[in-house]
Amino acid sequence: MSLDLNDVKRLARLAQLDLEESQAGKTLDKLNGIFSLVEQMRAVDTSGVEPLNHPIAAHQNDVALRLREDAVSEPNRRDDYQQVAPATQDGLYLVPKVIE
Repeated sequence: MSLDLNDVKRLARLAQLDLEESQAGKTLDKLNGIFSLVEQMRAVDTSGVEPLNHPIAAHQNDVALRLREDAVSEPNRRDDYQQVAPATQDGLYLVPKVIE
């Protein structure tokens, strides 16, 4: 996938960026470079590669031992917090709509 100058200008307009012509050209080169890198990464065969829970785990096997246990350490005080809320429903806070 590659972009052209019109795509960059459209993206800049959607993002409400004031992009000059020279900046648009540089941005086009950078974005196409990123897309090229993504295509190279997609071409790599990753079948049989186990996902890591931490990037350092590929080089250090004891990383998982240093991570804390995922255990509840605080009491559930949802009801206490929601008693003072102006409006709740099914355990959720109800707020007024602010965007039409």
